[in-house]
Amino acid sequence: MTNIITDMLQEKPYLLADGATGTNLFSMGLQTGDSPEFWNADHPDRVTRHYESFIEAGSDLVLTNTFGGNKYRLQLHNGEKRVTELNERSAALLRNAVDKSGRKVIVAGDMGPTGEIFEPAGTLTIDAAAEAFAEQAQALAKGGADIIWVETLSSLEEARAAFIGAKTTGLPIVFSMSIDTNGRTMMGVTAKDIVELASEMLPELTGCGTNCGVGAAEVVAAMMNMKQACSEFQEPPAFIAKANCGIPEYVDGKIVYNGTPELMARYAQLAFDAGAKIIGGCCGTSPDHIRAMKDALDNYSGGPAPSLEEIISVLGEVSVGATSQLQGDMSVAGGSVSGNAQRRSRRRRPA
Repeated sequence: MTNIITDMLQEKPYLLADGATGTNLFSMGLQTGDSPEFWNADHPDRVTRHYESFIEAGSDLVLTNTFGGNKYRLQLHNGEKRVTELNERSAALLRNAVDKSGRKVIVAGDMGPTGEIFEPAGTLTIDAAAEAFAEQAQALAKGGADIIWVETLSSLEEARAAFIGAKTTGLPIVFSMSIDTNGRTMMGVTAKDIVELASEMLPELTGCGTNCGVGAAEVVAAMMNMKQACSEFQEPPAFIAKANCGIPEYVDGKIVYNGTPELMARYAQLAFDAGAKIIGGCCGTSPDHIRAMKDALDNYSGGPAPSLEEIISVLGEVSVGATSQLQGDMSVAGGSVSGNAQRRSRRRRPA
C-alpha cells in the first residue's frame, strides 16, 4: 500500500497540518459540555464549513472531528453505541470537502485518548483499549480516511493500545503525545521516550511527535530533544509539531489564546528548523494562524537548528525539564526558564 504522507513529503519539504477543532467549533455555536462528535450528525454543514476553512487556508492535512470518538469518551454523552456512525460520518464529510476542493489534502482520521487510567494504576487494560481504538479506526477508514492520526496521549500504554487498534485498518499511522509537565507528559513520558516507543512501531509507524501542551516554545524544544534521541535511526519517522496558539487566558468569561498569527508563523519556521516535517497548530489555532504559517514556510528556505536562547527569545519560556533533556548535563528539577534564568540554571541553580 502506498503511503500518502511519505509520497507528499517527497514532493515538498514539509506538510502543513490544520489548527484547532474544538476552538473553532465553539465559535460556530458548540457549547461547553457538548460532544463535538454529535455535530457530525446534527450539524454536518457546520463541521464541513470547519473543514473547508482549513483547506482554504492551505492545510495539507486536516483532522476529522472525532477526537473524543471512542466508546469511553462517547459514553459520557450516552453515545457509546454511535462510535461507527459518528466516526464514519465525520471522515465522509471531510473526504467530500477535500474531493470538492481540487487540492491534494490528507484526510486524517483523528483518535484522542480514552480518558481512562490504565492498569496497574487504573482499571483499563491495553487489550480493552485496543479493541475500542480498533472500532473507531475502522469506522474512520470506512468513511474515507487516508491515515489514522492518534493525538494528545500521555501514557506509553495508551499509545501502544491505540497503535494496535489503528493497525487493523492497514492505513499509515502517526501518533503524538502532549508534553505539558516540565518536559514530560502527565504520565511522565519524555521526548526521548516518544522516540524509543516509535522505534518499537517501525516500519508500520509513519510519524510521531507532540501536540497541545503548554505552548509553542515547549513543542519546539521537544522537537530538538526528539531529533537528538533518534540520531542512530537510518530512516526516522516524520516528526510532528502541533503547538497550542500561545498561552490560554481567561478574558470576559471565555478562554482565549494569546498567540498571534505572527508568533505562530515564527513557531512554524523554528519547528521546521528543529526537524519537524508535519507542522500545525492545536488549541486556539484558527485558519488565519494557519494561513500565516503557510506564508512563512512557503517563503522560508530553512536554517540551522535553533538554539535554546533563540527559542526562548522568540516563543517564550521553556521548562527546566525540557532544557535538561536538551543539554544533557543538568540536574535541575521543576520550574521554567527564560533568558537570565536559563543562564543561572547552567550553574545548576533551581529556577
